[in-house]
Amino acid sequence: MRTVRILAVLLGLSLMIGEAWRSWGAGRPVYAWMDDMIMGGALILAALAYRPGSPARLALLAAGWGANAGMLYGSFFGKVFNPADQTPGNWDLGVLTILVGAAFFTSLAGLAATVLAVSRER
Repeated sequence: MRTVRILAVLLGLSLMIGEAWRSWGAGRPVYAWMDDMIMGGALILAALAYRPGSPARLALLAAGWGANAGMLYGSFFGKVFNPADQTPGNWDLGVLTILVGAAFFTSLAGLAATVLAVSRER
C-alpha cells in the first residue's frame, strides 16, 4: 500500500506542476486548469490521510484515484480522437497526449490496487 500512496503523491504533484507549466502565460482560463489542481490535491490529501485499518480513509484514496481516472479519461481521449480542438498551452500536443495517457493509465492502476487492498483488509 505504501507504493500506491507514494505513486498517488507523485501523480498528484505531476498533474499540478504539469498543468501550471502548461497554462503559465498561455492565457488559459481558470476553469481550464483548476480541475488538475483539485484532482491532484485530492489525490495527495487522500494518500497522506491513509492509515492502515481505516476503511474510510482507504475509500478516500480509492475515490481520489477514481476521480483522477474519470477526469483524465476525457482529456486523454479528446487529445487522441479530436486533436484539432485541443489547446496544449506551453506543451507540444504529442508530448502532452503521451503524458496525459500515462497519468490516465496510472490512475486506473492505482484505483485497481486500492480496490484490491479494500478486499484484503476485510
